[in-house]
Amino acid sequence: MKLATYQNGSLDGRLVIVSRDQARAVSASAIVPDLATALRRWGEVEAPLRDLADGLETGAASDVFAFDPARCAAPLPRAPQWLDGSAFLNHGRLMDIAFSKPPIPDFETIPVMYQGASDDFLGPHVDVPFVSEADGIDCEGEFGVIVDDVPMAVTAEQAAQRIRLLVQINDWSLRAVGAREVRTGFGFLQAKPSTSFAPIAVTPDEIGAAWQDGRVDLSLHIERNGARIGAASGGEMAFSFPQLIAHAARTRRLSAGTIIGSGTVSNADRKAGSSCLAEVRAIEMIELGEARTAFLSFGEQVTMEARFADGRAGPFGRIHQQVVRAFRTTAA
Repeated sequence: MKLATYQNGSLDGRLVIVSRDQARAVSASAIVPDLATALRRWGEVEAPLRDLADGLETGAASDVFAFDPARCAAPLPRAPQWLDGSAFLNHGRLMDIAFSKPPIPDFETIPVMYQGASDDFLGPHVDVPFVSEADGIDCEGEFGVIVDDVPMAVTAEQAAQRIRLLVQINDWSLRAVGAREVRTGFGFLQAKPSTSFAPIAVTPDEIGAAWQDGRVDLSLHIERNGARIGAASGGEMAFSFPQLIAHAARTRRLSAGTIIGSGTVSNADRKAGSSCLAEVRAIEMIELGEARTAFLSFGEQVTMEARFADGRAGPFGRIHQQVVRAFRTTAA
């Protein structure tokens, strides 16, 4: 089942079901108004939503319309929590080597995770505002899961049963700001602007065998102004999504609608490229002695699309956004 959220002026938008070919859609308003409500009532609404999705495929659904990703907000325009991991150890190792950092203690056995802002997620085709190019504007391609209610101290095996939807993410980062904030020991704040999402959230069955051991085994194709940055596979996660969920819920419960990210998708094979510019620069520092790739400037565009192993477009749709200058507000 493919689900998207059309902007309608409300905080949570309007839930629509999208056809498997991403060409058509139908409103789910007769069942549930928005995805946030659907996740809170999943046991009650899943079957009717799947029936409507089947009707969309067979032609039995009425009031069908052409699906327009440009009308989409993030699948969840806001969420109870946004927790982002760093489950691709290759990415962390490269950053440590490039910047001569000591390894994070227990990095290979205990997941690394931070809590980001979840009140203002961005849709797939909006311009993304930033204050200054000097902040080190970077994109970060990730996969993520949206969960049902998760009890505290859940096991990874139990956590696997709480995954409801998969999503594709661009976790925007400000690298110069992040370098300072990390040293404070308090974690990220200004370094993590609003996060962007591809238009469609999908149930795990939509990716078939690519949903493998709690990982999204699709390649994430990322371009900067039409030029390839990378196409790394999500299958190389050192920690599965169920393990990340169990880590997040070790000392607290998680509310339905909580989103958990994989962290930057990264592969050991350099031919796969990278999913963020910081990693590109880290590899340059290792191989060339200096970083030669600049971070993003105003007017540049970033595109992200997951793809199956045979080259088919993945189920999430595309993120295609332009970096723009934010207008500063003046206090009265």
